[in-house]
Amino acid sequence: MSEHHTPPKFIADCHLGRVAKYLRILGYDTLYFTHIEDNDLIEMANDEGRIILTRDRELSGRKHANAFLLRATDTQIQLKTILEHFGLSKEIKGISRCLVCNTPLETVDKEEVIDQLPEGVKKHFEFFERCPGCGRIYWHGDHYYNMLSFLKEIE
Repeated sequence: MSEHHTPPKFIADCHLGRVAKYLRILGYDTLYFTHIEDNDLIEMANDEGRIILTRDRELSGRKHANAFLLRATDTQIQLKTILEHFGLSKEIKGISRCLVCNTPLETVDKEEVIDQLPEGVKKHFEFFERCPGCGRIYWHGDHYYNMLSFLKEIE
């Protein structure tokens, strides 16, 4: 029997919005704020047992900051570095998280959301997920497949 290991939870600094989005797609619990003070970031990370992902060398060197410094500026290299360092998979397993608010998505019947969908989406898609946090609706359209191919390119 393999030991079940809980993936780490992250909080990304303001320079890592794209990284946060892709970690959420992969289902990893990742907070992200466009503006947050370093002290607040450290406090939140410590309170919630999160690892700070940062490009800020000064922040990563702060006492009490459980931070992982990313040197690369390229999103794919940053993701590869995080996934390798923490032993995480780049495969999407089941539940993704809302790209906007990080809440785990729920599968929802088309009938429940049909009045909120663009006309083309109503015609061409049958599988939908909704964020119980912010109400945003997701389907597997071009944007989704573009994100998947971006992830597949990570060696």
